[in-house]
Amino acid sequence: MKPRLTFLGAAGTVTGSCYLIEHDGGKLLIDCGLFQGSKSLKELNYRPFPFGPAEVDAVLLTHAHIDHSGLLPKLVKDGYRGRILATEPTRDLLTYMLLDSAYIQESEVERLNRRLRRRGEDAVTPIYGKEDAERTLERVDPVPFDAWIEPMPGVRARYWTAGHILGAASIELQITSDDLPIHLLFSGDVGTEARALHGEPQGPQGLDYLIVESTYGDRVRAHVTAVERRARLGNEVREALGRGGNLIIPVFAIERTQELLFDLGMLHREGALGELPIFLDSPLAVHATEVFRQHAAELGEAGTTQHPFDGPNIRFVETVEDSKKLNQITGGAIIMAASGMCEAGRIRHHLMANLWRPQSTVLIVGYQAPGTLGRLLLDGVPAVRIMGEEIRVRAQIREIDIYSAHADQSELVEWIKARQPVAGAIILTHGEPASSAALAALLATGPARSMPTILRPTLGSQLVLDPAAPAAVLDRKLDRIQTAELAQSDWHNTQSQFLLDFADTLRRAPNDQARMAVLARLRAALNR
Repeated sequence: MKPRLTFLGAAGTVTGSCYLIEHDGGKLLIDCGLFQGSKSLKELNYRPFPFGPAEVDAVLLTHAHIDHSGLLPKLVKDGYRGRILATEPTRDLLTYMLLDSAYIQESEVERLNRRLRRRGEDAVTPIYGKEDAERTLERVDPVPFDAWIEPMPGVRARYWTAGHILGAASIELQITSDDLPIHLLFSGDVGTEARALHGEPQGPQGLDYLIVESTYGDRVRAHVTAVERRARLGNEVREALGRGGNLIIPVFAIERTQELLFDLGMLHREGALGELPIFLDSPLAVHATEVFRQHAAELGEAGTTQHPFDGPNIRFVETVEDSKKLNQITGGAIIMAASGMCEAGRIRHHLMANLWRPQSTVLIVGYQAPGTLGRLLLDGVPAVRIMGEEIRVRAQIREIDIYSAHADQSELVEWIKARQPVAGAIILTHGEPASSAALAALLATGPARSMPTILRPTLGSQLVLDPAAPAAVLDRKLDRIQTAELAQSDWHNTQSQFLLDFADTLRRAPNDQARMAVLARLRAALNR
């Protein structure tokens, strides 16, 4: 049979990266990531895989970010018995990433089940637990960069540095088919230039198919030097703390945290910030930082600096008790906590303690998926619901995009051009529809107009890998999710906003009689 490529995640959306290749030698997965964003999208994490995990022969992992690796324990739990191949730094990061993810699954479901029991509803089970994560880690084998390996009969693979996070790779494949190899490259997440920790992304030329991310396919950022990057961060810090409150930074535990620690440490050593305390409140980020120290020789600018992630004013917070004490600080501190999209973890407690304070500042430093709390804050909502409690947003919400680990539009185009010629198709994944559409339009009509066929699959789309035939993706009915729900807020977000607006309407009513009238109209509408 002709090999087939099915897009099971990160297609029409940014998260849940997962690609299934079926060929005469068996089945191969590239990535197996967690869906993040709206509740409708996250619901996919609880559903069965649209394939038999026991039938998969090998898994190749591009990097450790949870939207690329976070469903591996579920894969093992559901019957996968093969190996998981990743670079050595990725394997080391997974040691903490997957156990932390399992803890989040178990603790969040425990809280949810308490609410469900009080409502008389059935309890739910976690996606996976600690034991599943531990069994998964036993299956991870390290592979080198720049060397051909054979993960299964009929397939050769080679890992290229992607310049995204520590250990991140683009994966080149050669699949034997009718005695002619089919040549593919999965970009993974492509890094950007002027990074403190990594060099530029690399990759081969001359492919049949190029599968490339498009997270920032519609955006061109200002390209800055390392000195300019630190200067902008310093200005944001001084302006925020000048208002008298705290600076809260939601961070991704891997890479973003370490870059910020490095730059804040440099600013402190240069005397640009004074002696203000910097708290890193994330056990996962603390452990990940140790992995970065172990691989210092593989880092860029930071690797040449003694103690790049430490300083007398940087304090690592691990215990719950010490985390709670931070909420007693009303001003003059930087508090960095996960998760980066404000969807889980300790950052939500710090937002509850600071969002309502006009003196406080929240600095967004990374991508925020539609439907997440971080995106709602960037969109300027006047109030949010956190763990069932209404919080008025009076803090300053700021954004700085120079710490993104993803290439922007111009960098993606240059990276794609460097991979030419591509005989079959360029396939844009890992992006919201508007982002991938903008990149596709630029590739088709802009400076790179000599590009081959450009495809934009959605979840469940399948491509027959035949360079001799016109490239086209076929949509399959996998009953995963409606395309319209992929990259936007869902009914859960609408419900939360309605409840906030409803409560505000009742507060602003002039008297109890007016409030009763509002309630009567709502009840009448519900009874229609």
